[in-house]
Amino acid sequence: MIGPEGQQLGIMLLEQARLKAQEFQLDLVEVAPKAQPPVCKIMDYGKHIYQEQKKEQNARKKSHAHDLKEVRIKPRIGKHDLEIKVNRAKEFLAEGHRVQFTMVYRGREITHQDIGREILNGVVAELSDLCKVERGPFREGKRVGLVVAPKQKGDEKGAASAKRSAPRQAPPNRAASSGAKR
Repeated sequence: MIGPEGQQLGIMLLEQARLKAQEFQLDLVEVAPKAQPPVCKIMDYGKHIYQEQKKEQNARKKSHAHDLKEVRIKPRIGKHDLEIKVNRAKEFLAEGHRVQFTMVYRGREITHQDIGREILNGVVAELSDLCKVERGPFREGKRVGLVVAPKQKGDEKGAASAKRSAPRQAPPNRAASSGAKR
């Protein structure tokens, strides 16, 4: 038997446990029924259920691993329109979402896939400091997709420390290499 503050009350009969719970004006809840003897706890059961639901809600709210946002672009997209799409993708990445860029070809545009590939490569280059490519360009019918995921905190620190730990090289002596006499 466990009391409302978490203290051990010892082994007692069911009737004694019920009377103890009534003294505290709380519920008697069986926590471990398969234990020998079964373990019961005195608690406010409604409050316990409410707290468990809140924990589940917070856990669901914080998990973004399954969130995949899609940004659709076409090969004939304008420069400014592409900037807007990339900025929207940056917002998604900042929130911790994965982003799928989908290049949609219509009609005969499919014959010029190199244009679409250049656009997707430009998008990846622009977002390279915020994300890593999770799945390279893949084709599904008249669409070409690309999935990027936000960089983890450790990835950025590792790259920064590698830059700091690399020894600096002295700039080359220009006078010696130019061959000019002074």
